[in-house]
Amino acid sequence: MKYLFLFISVFTFAQQTKFVDFKNASAQITISPEDKKVSGSGSYCFDVLKPIDTIKIDAQNIEFDEIYLNEKKVNFINNGKYLAIIYPFKKSKKNNISFNYSVKPKLALYFIGSKEKDNLQIWTQGQGKYTSHWFPSFDDVNEKVIFNMTVVFDSKYTVISNGILKNKVQNNNMTYWNYNMQKPMSSYLLMLAIGKFDKKIVYSNSGIPLEMYFEPNEKAKFEPTYRNSKRMFDFLNTAIGVKYPWQIYKQVPVRDFLYAGMENTSATLFTTRYVVDSLGFEDRSYTNVNAHELAHQWFGNLITAESGKHHWLQEGFATYYALLAEKEIYGEDYFYSKLYEYAQQLKFAARTDTIPVLNAKASSLSFYQKGAWALFVLDEEIGHETFRKAVKNYLKKYSFQTVNTEDFFNEIKKVSNYDLKEFSKNWLELIDINSQQINSLLGKNKSIQLLFDIDKVKNKSISEKQDFFAKTLQSKVPSFIKEAIVNQLKNENFEEKETLLKLALGTNEIQVRQAVAATLTEIPESFRPYYETLLNDKSYQTQEIALYNLWNNFPENRNEYLVKSKSWIGFNDYNLRTLWLSLALSTADYPENKQELIAELITYSSTNFEATTRQNALEKLIGFHLINDTVLINLVNATTHHMWQFSKFGREAIRKLLKDPEMRTQFENILSNLNDSEKFQLNRLLREQ
Repeated sequence: MKYLFLFISVFTFAQQTKFVDFKNASAQITISPEDKKVSGSGSYCFDVLKPIDTIKIDAQNIEFDEIYLNEKKVNFINNGKYLAIIYPFKKSKKNNISFNYSVKPKLALYFIGSKEKDNLQIWTQGQGKYTSHWFPSFDDVNEKVIFNMTVVFDSKYTVISNGILKNKVQNNNMTYWNYNMQKPMSSYLLMLAIGKFDKKIVYSNSGIPLEMYFEPNEKAKFEPTYRNSKRMFDFLNTAIGVKYPWQIYKQVPVRDFLYAGMENTSATLFTTRYVVDSLGFEDRSYTNVNAHELAHQWFGNLITAESGKHHWLQEGFATYYALLAEKEIYGEDYFYSKLYEYAQQLKFAARTDTIPVLNAKASSLSFYQKGAWALFVLDEEIGHETFRKAVKNYLKKYSFQTVNTEDFFNEIKKVSNYDLKEFSKNWLELIDINSQQINSLLGKNKSIQLLFDIDKVKNKSISEKQDFFAKTLQSKVPSFIKEAIVNQLKNENFEEKETLLKLALGTNEIQVRQAVAATLTEIPESFRPYYETLLNDKSYQTQEIALYNLWNNFPENRNEYLVKSKSWIGFNDYNLRTLWLSLALSTADYPENKQELIAELITYSSTNFEATTRQNALEKLIGFHLINDTVLINLVNATTHHMWQFSKFGREAIRKLLKDPEMRTQFENILSNLNDSEKFQLNRLLREQ
């Protein structure tokens, strides 16, 4: 009987939206950072569309006390993955399920820092992790609900959630933050962010409040971080043809975030990597991510792909409309240069990629870049106004619903006779890349035509293309074309390319000069004065490349370079400071207290800093052989981090070090200084060898 119940349950739950329509949710939760626990109460209002005997709410490792159905206790099963309410439900409206719960989330809600260190942040990530780890909800994106959340937390902190802040009440040292949504959304888009934030508010041309948050100590970086935000909002609100569908739009930078950004409904979270000053903006602009997450408020949140197979309807659209927003700011040449870049990535990936766009297991490159290219092709082939009309009708017809590719195609068919069957085959169903069509569309742009011409001469000698390259470098063509010339010169004999490199430096264009810095790693003495000018460029990335290459090429000038760069910090991951410390420690006659420098560099590898800073420091400590027990402990700790990129780096670095018998002994000696999760990770790596 038990197994029969499980079979029926799985079958029924997969189709639950056909039987039950959840309308809205209300919750009051308290979050305890001390024991990383969420507890509180919640309720769902729902209609029963057809008789059913069990209703499921996803609940990962959540503990419940009693469950009430229409204010009466009801039988339930909690198997650690979902809550099953067992009752002979009849067709009816305005039912209510209420519950009290508590959970220590293993995923989806993350605690960064601590109150004691005055650096506490708490934030959520629902997509790919499931909100049901911290609030009983629905992993199925097809179940859309209006959420109203009240969060109780220490009054010293700001709490942010979806929608409008309807009420804020302080009770002793705790504040009750009540957020209200008016329209339904999928559960994975439910969000929380808690920290010490300030904010600035501007209003879009349509009157939507745009709240932009920042940590108080980062106030000076506000303008470059959020540059062009209002302009892009106003552009997309007009270009898409359907008004922004939510009451408000918030953006919040959070530390150690898992991705570049996440488009939670009305409240985007993004990584602090993009919190930059004006120099940082040159290399780490938030602009594209900003536009991408904003576009998702329509494509993903207003309408949501019904399954992973149709994920391109979210990522392809967001990628394409982000490019359109950037085109509005940076111009047509930039727009085509990014399409060219995407095309090159797709052509290269096509050698090994065996999964087409219309497949839940397709690569990110397929969903994002190939999806964007597919839309660009449609836009060009059927005409901009026709494309815009179809997208507008598509959004309006399926607002607050889930969609599939055929739904979108049906709206195209209403306004155009374009052969969608052939289009779908070429762009969504096959793994091949239609290079002929790509090149034809890109060739409409004169700058891309010039880029094609540069590519055609890549196998010719420098003497054959010297005049062409020199003329181009001295012209007013976009920087990306000049970068292509410098990159093509990378493996050429220095004496033959020297004149062209000097012309490239003479453009005074940051990205062109950075290409020179990156491609010329062996610097002749005669070129040193020219290369040294790169240290003065207004780009942290260029400075990092130039400082290392100069230090490496000219040992007799190392002290001079170190004196010049001593006060450099760089991005908020301390890229320049950690490089400077490692170079100073590796310069035998540099007059500094080496123990103090080692201690500072090791500090950057500790848990007091974000993963990107820690990885920068650890890479340099290991690369320059500045390893002690503290470094190894910090490296092992990296393997337990919630950011997979950092934990992967930690594991791979340890595997390499363990090849040295002395390092293996050193790792074994620190085991007693590790916590349980660190011991588990290190022991597993030790057993691999």
